[in-house]
Parts: sequence; structure tokens; C-alpha cells
Amino acid sequence: MFSGIDEVDWASMEHAYGPAEDVPELLRGLASDDPAEREAALDGMYGAVHHQGDVYACTLACIPFLFELVVDPGIQDRGGVVELLTSIGGFDLDEDDEAEIDEDEIEGAANYAMAAAAVTAGAGVFFELIADEDPGVRLAAPLALATLHRHPVRVLALLRERLPVEPDEEVRLALVEAAGRVALRHRPLAERVGKWLGLLGSRADSPGLRLAALAQLARCSPDGLPGDVVPVVSGLLREMRSAPEESGGRVEPAGPGTGAPPGGIPAREDDEPEPGSDTTAPPAPAPAPASASASASADSEPVEPIEPVEPVQPVEPVPAVEPVQAVDPEPVASAEAGRGEHVVTPTLVGQLRSLYAQENAGRGAPWAADLLRTLHVGLDDRVGDRTALLADQLRSPDRHQRIDAVRMSGGLIRAWRGPYEELVALVGEQLADPEPRLAEAASHVLEELFGLAAPAADALAARLAADPGGWVKTWAGGPPGLGSTVKALARLGDARAVPALAAALEREQVAHDVGFAVGCLGSAARPLAGVLRRRLADVELDENAYDRASPLLAGLTALRAGEATPEVLRVLRGAPEYRGAWLRTAALRALGAFGPAAREAVPELRALVRRPGTASATEAAEALWAASGDVDAVLPVLIEGLESDQVHDRRSAAVALGALGPRAAVVAPRLRGLLAHDELWLRVDAAIALWEVSGRTRETVAALLTAWEQNRHVRVRVAECLARMGPVPEGSAAAHVLRSELVSVRRHNAMDGGYGSHDIHEDEKLLALCRQALRGAGKGSTP
Repeated sequence: MFSGIDEVDWASMEHAYGPAEDVPELLRGLASDDPAEREAALDGMYGAVHHQGDVYACTLACIPFLFELVVDPGIQDRGGVVELLTSIGGFDLDEDDEAEIDEDEIEGAANYAMAAAAVTAGAGVFFELIADEDPGVRLAAPLALATLHRHPVRVLALLRERLPVEPDEEVRLALVEAAGRVALRHRPLAERVGKWLGLLGSRADSPGLRLAALAQLARCSPDGLPGDVVPVVSGLLREMRSAPEESGGRVEPAGPGTGAPPGGIPAREDDEPEPGSDTTAPPAPAPAPASASASASADSEPVEPIEPVEPVQPVEPVPAVEPVQAVDPEPVASAEAGRGEHVVTPTLVGQLRSLYAQENAGRGAPWAADLLRTLHVGLDDRVGDRTALLADQLRSPDRHQRIDAVRMSGGLIRAWRGPYEELVALVGEQLADPEPRLAEAASHVLEELFGLAAPAADALAARLAADPGGWVKTWAGGPPGLGSTVKALARLGDARAVPALAAALEREQVAHDVGFAVGCLGSAARPLAGVLRRRLADVELDENAYDRASPLLAGLTALRAGEATPEVLRVLRGAPEYRGAWLRTAALRALGAFGPAAREAVPELRALVRRPGTASATEAAEALWAASGDVDAVLPVLIEGLESDQVHDRRSAAVALGALGPRAAVVAPRLRGLLAHDELWLRVDAAIALWEVSGRTRETVAALLTAWEQNRHVRVRVAECLARMGPVPEGSAAAHVLRSELVSVRRHNAMDGGYGSHDIHEDEKLLALCRQALRGAGKGSTP
């Protein structure tokens, strides 16, 4: 094995962490008899050689040796190597990507292309592996074929022939998933795949297989879903809950004479032939381990691009569902067992596997959650169906299904707008469950909802009262933070969170997010002003001062607690060098929030504004204006800040000038000049300030609407200004934009593959501002 591996000049190559001299050792580790060594080697391959999906020269050099591993039946854990090859060769670089490549990325793009070509050229071996004796290999092979093989019609034929004779439920689900992947990658085949998935979804003998078919149908051909998809899926989940526990949630293979092959569909006289079925491909491998000749025939084909799909020639049609000889019902190893002996190792792969095992302990069908997530992705903007399905899951007697439903509810609400009162109330009911993972998952979802969590307010308050030990969470590597239940109740503005915040403020180290929670509570948190002030007076002004003082300053700022001016001044004057600028900014914002109540700080603020052109001068000018209203002292400083070479400082100055209103009308020409600046956020701030100082709307609205279309994340700021301007004229461009936003089902800031903790709050705020602007509530304007 590995003939020629020592002849490769590994030392001349690099991976993510330096020279690639260790790659031969990693490759040999994948072939080790020691499961811990194999896992460590796989972790090293993903961590260095294929780091975060990157392809290096050494990654390319590994490909032939990885193929040697997957075809050797004496190697254990080959399924993991198949998955690694699929990841290395499965990168798609479309025309848009190619147009955006700059000179620094040319080499990387070339590596991706060469990796795709190299792995695709050898992908014929996966035809053989789909019937391998190792169920872990069979689990990985279908997706490898769907992702990498250059003849998707042949792949589909093999998937369909293999499904009825595959004895392992999890592998059968992988076959169905692979069919969906083919349909997504080769859209001309989507209709054909959709018909087959539809038949599986309605007639397969296993509820898990039917659910898998419906999930893939939702992804690749959603119009083919049954109209009653919610009750159908709910019924399948009930069937899966009642599956025999000893089979691990799997439906055991059918024996001879049952009339239906396992996982297959009983042939019916009224089955119509599938139009355009392709029988030109050679027969797929038999269910027994494939011979070497099968691999040779697959490998002998010339390499062709994956796209476009070759046209299908008219041939003799074949039945949509072929009768297949039932397999012998002898016990078979599961796909999970086929992954080899699993040991706990201090690697990322080992930790993820351990977490997966903990998460799925006691589950009858651990793959059900993935199927449901896939289904939800396919249902996309069908919020009503998705909400009804999740509500049914949240009423399930199966805690695992409810945990999944809670998490998926968070994902749904985070990305889509809709009426969620019932769903939120059901999530709230999970807070009382004795299973800690379920209650914790529910509180984390509710924490992100802010005002939308109102239907669960009483449930949150009850959990808060029952679990004082969860009010503050401590971490080994950072400051303590409030528990999710406290934050969720505080973000609702519910005064029942005040005792928990008071207790948090008495701890030796104050939770880093207590100030924000105080701000959410508003006047209800006013009783906390005294303890905030006292704790701030006790803060030592050393290098850790910012971490200790910033949450206290944030709370006092939110409460506009002007009586704390002496304590804030002490911090302002004694801020240490380390993070001193951050600490002074927090103190100045507090003084600005105090307004005239901070008149004691006016001499200090006047001294700070004598250094124009600096960020601290602008911040001090804002605070001085709020405390004294002295426009003559503030205006020159802010004009100077508007000329700064730092965009952040110019933005701060523009916002501060807007707060002066007509008293700063002299700066209107300067603000107008910034409407053409390259930095979008500066253009927005300048446009808003221009309206605030001049009262004229035309230029401001035009600039704001342009920014609205260019960057969705600026929309809340724009809508705030439009709402304050007063009645948005009916039929105007602004009214059209606002109404279009209100009818959109997708949240304006929804992202694929990521999210922020305040995304729902910001989007709901945007909707409220749009309605306010269209109602005409707010300050009037002068045309």
C-alpha cells in the first residue's frame, strides 16, 4: 500500500499549519489497526490538509493514496475516508465565482478545480462501494456518487436498484438523500427524481424512508409534496415513535414471501412507466460485494464535466418500480456499527462524535431530526405548514422530538415572519419539563425573541423563581453572564426579572450583560440604580476596570440615573491606560444620557472638547450639549470631527450634529457633500443629519432609499428617520418601499448559515417602524 508515497516531495508543500512533512504519517494513520490512531489521523487531515475545506498542493497529492484506502477491504473506518474524498472533490466553482476571483485567489481556485477533476476521475470506485460489506462505507458511498460521478443517470439507476435490497435503514436514507442531491445538481433530472420520491413518500414500507423521501422532495421538487403534508409527516412521526425499540427505530428487512422488498415499493398494476427512463447504462452492482471488474468498467470511461447533463436518448421504457428479490432476513450490522470501533480521543472528530452520542442517547431514530430539518428547508416560506408541523412535534410525548422542535422553532422564527403566538406558548411549556436539555433549549430560543416571547412570560417567570441557581452562569474562560431565562424575561420588559438582576449585582463579579438587561426593563429597573451606583464607586481603576465598570455604566446609562454623576466622573478622570479609551467612551455616554442632571460634569466636558478632531472630543461634545445646551462650545468641535480622516469619527460627528437640529443649519452644505461618499453608513448618517438640521426631505429620502436597496442592514436606521419625518405620502417611492417590506415573509436580516442574537428584535423593530411611518406618527417635516 501507498507505493510511491515516500517519493513525493512533501517537504516542499504546505498545509494550514506549515510544512506538509507530516502528511505521510497521517495517511498511514488512516490505515492503522488502532482506532484511536485512525481517528487522530482523520482529525489531522481535516484540521491541516483539508482545513475548513481548503485544498492545498498536499491535498491534491493525497488523493491517489486516499483512493487506495477506500478500495482496500482490510482497512477499517473507510467510510470516513470516503466522506473526506467527497469533501475534497465536491467543490463547485460556477461562472459567478470565477468572475470574482482575484490574483491572490487564482492558485486556490486552480487547486479546487484540480481536486474536483482528480476525485471525479476516480469516482467509479464508489459504484463498487455502494454494496460493500462495511455498512459505514455503504452509508458514505451514495452521497459520494451523487456529488462526484460524471454520469448522474447511471447514479440514479444504481440508487434505485440498491434501495430495495439494502438491509440497513440509515443507509437507505442515504440512498434517498443522494437522489435528492442528484436532482439539485442536475436540474433536468429533477422531475424524474421527484416522481420517484413521490412514490416512495406515499408507499414505502418504512415511515423513516417515507419521511426521507418527502424531505428530499421538498428540497428538489416542492410542488410534488402532498397537499396534506403536515398531517402526513405528523403521522409518520407517530409511527416512528411506536417502532420497536429493540430495532433502534429501524424497520427490519422483510423476509421472503412478504410481498414487498425492504424499503421498496410493492409493484402495482396501475404503475405508469417513467418517461425517459435511461437503460443505456450498464447494470448496477449486485447487492453482494461488487467484483473488481465492476470498478474497472466504471473507471474505463473518459472524464467528462459534471455539467451539463448528457441528453437521455429515447429507449424502451421500464417500470417505475421494479420487483426485486427480497433479501435474506439474517441479522445485519448497522451503519453506525460499521464505522469501526469508536473510542474517545482528544481530537475534534472525537469530541464531535462524543457530543453526537450524548445528544442521541436513547433516541430510537437519531436521524429523524436531520430529516425534519431538511424538510423544513424545503418547505421554505410555507410558514403556516412549518408552524403547524412544529406545534404537533412540541406536543409529542417523545422528549427528543420536542427538543428538536424547540430548536427548529428558533430557526423558523429567526428567518421568517409570521404569527407565532401558539408556537411560542408551546415552547414556553417545555420550560417546566424535568429534562434539563429540553428546558435549556426552550429558554435559549425564548431569549432571542424579545417581545415575541410574551406568550411564554408566565412560564419564564415560573422557571426563574424555581431555579435561582441559573440566574447567573459562570465560565472558565470569561466573565459571568446572565442565565437565558433571566435575559428572556428582561427582554420582555417584565419586572419579574428585577430580583434576579439585583442578585446578580451583589455578586463579587458582576455579569457582563447585566447593563443591557437593565436597559430592556426600562423604568421597571429603576430600583437598581442605587446598587449600580454603589458598585461603580467600588470599582478599582486598574487594568481590569473596563470589564468591571462597563456593565454598571451601561445600566446607569439606560436608567438615565443622573444622581450617579459623581461616580461616573471618577471613572472618567481615572480611566487607566489599558482600554482607557473604551472606558471613557462608556462614561461619556452615561453623562450624555443624564442630560441636565449631569451639569456637575460640565467643566470636565469643556476641558475635553478643547482637543478637536479626536473621537473623545466628539463624544465629550455630545455629552456637553446634552448637559448644558451650549451650542457655541459644541458646534466647532463637531464641525472639526466631520472633517476627520476616520470614517467612524465622521459618523459620530454627523449623528451629534443632527441632535443639535436647526441650530447646526450652517453645516448643511458639508453634510450634503457627504451624500456622495464611498462609505454607505456615513452617507446614511449624513443624510439623516441633513434633514434634522435643515428640515428638507427630498435629498435625504433619495439617499436613504438608495442605501435601503444597497444594504439590508441599514434599513432599521432608515426606517427610524422615515418614521420621525411624519406622514409618508401615499404613492411615493418611500411608501412603496415600506409596504414591500411589510408584505415580505422573509426577515430582512436573515442569513444562510449564521445569525445574530438580536436579529429577530431588529426585524420586528423594522416592521414596527414601517407601520409607524405609513401611519404618519412622528415629527412633521418641511418640504
